[in-house]
Amino acid sequence: MLGITLSDLRWRSRQFVIAIVGASLVFAMTLLLAGLAAGFRDEIYQTVEGFRATSWVVQQGTAGRVGSLSPIPESDVAKVAMSPGAGRITPVVIVPQPATRGKMDSDSINSSDIVLIGQTFRAMQHETLASGHWPTRSGEAVTDTGFAVPIGHYFNAGGHVFRVVGRISGRTLLGGQADVYVSVADAQAVAFGGHTLISAVLTSGVPRDLPSGLVAYSNSHVELSSLNQMSSAISSVDGARSFMWVIAAIIVASLVYVGALERTRDFAVLKALGSSTGALFLGLAVQAVLVSVVAAVVAAVIANFMGGLFALDVSIPSSSFATLPLSAVIVGLVASFAALRRAVSVDPATAFA
Repeated sequence: MLGITLSDLRWRSRQFVIAIVGASLVFAMTLLLAGLAAGFRDEIYQTVEGFRATSWVVQQGTAGRVGSLSPIPESDVAKVAMSPGAGRITPVVIVPQPATRGKMDSDSINSSDIVLIGQTFRAMQHETLASGHWPTRSGEAVTDTGFAVPIGHYFNAGGHVFRVVGRISGRTLLGGQADVYVSVADAQAVAFGGHTLISAVLTSGVPRDLPSGLVAYSNSHVELSSLNQMSSAISSVDGARSFMWVIAAIIVASLVYVGALERTRDFAVLKALGSSTGALFLGLAVQAVLVSVVAAVVAAVIANFMGGLFALDVSIPSSSFATLPLSAVIVGLVASFAALRRAVSVDPATAFA
């Protein structure tokens, strides 16, 4: 039976190659969608952990989402500093903001959404940049490498002009919006019209006995709350990925079923010679699984070159590569049932017609 199956693969090699190409593209998309869902998690983690803080002191009642923190007075910084266990403290401003490339503030096609992050000059210096240097004066900014403004060029946010002096890699929020780091005063001027408000007080320790109206959240709490904000997007991506598995199964099943139609006389002969239903299924399953596994291997290669299809960084988890072959085997086995009914229904007498 195995020899007959392999001979059929060679005989209809062109059909199998077409099926492998189609299934591999679908498998590659499932990997990319898994990487896209992981990208939502990674961008939140990288941004939050990049502050090197232990606790976030924010307004009581706020959900703790890093991109939508309720403003508090900057005077609260001194109050938090007096709290036992606070350690080193740093004020921070984090606000989504539209920005326009160039010095002019306009609604041109050069505009894009960013996440403006205001920190003290000293607090910025702890991390290595991809290129350039951290801001040292008002009007300077460091941007994520995905923000299309090179070093030495300008962008406009809220009527304020900034010159890019450095670039950092892998810092986005809210589905790919570039993080842009400026001074606290500059961020206050853009986001709060110059009022001395901040989004949070970051502490190196865990403060106790905070002033009324303030609460301390851990990094994990902020990350989870921020991820919940993206739950609809992640759910949509996961739903699309499940649909891709169905499409892959249909592609492989179509190939095996068409092959079964072409092999009606072969099945009749095999059944006349005493082949069981299990043996017929094994032959069909070998073909379907082989196509699915080869397609999975091809997909694992080409998926690494398809990440540019999305604006968000695609971080394909290693677990997805590990489970892809097993998933491909399951797809192949499920697809085999589409042709099994056809093979079983063939009358052995057809072999002598």
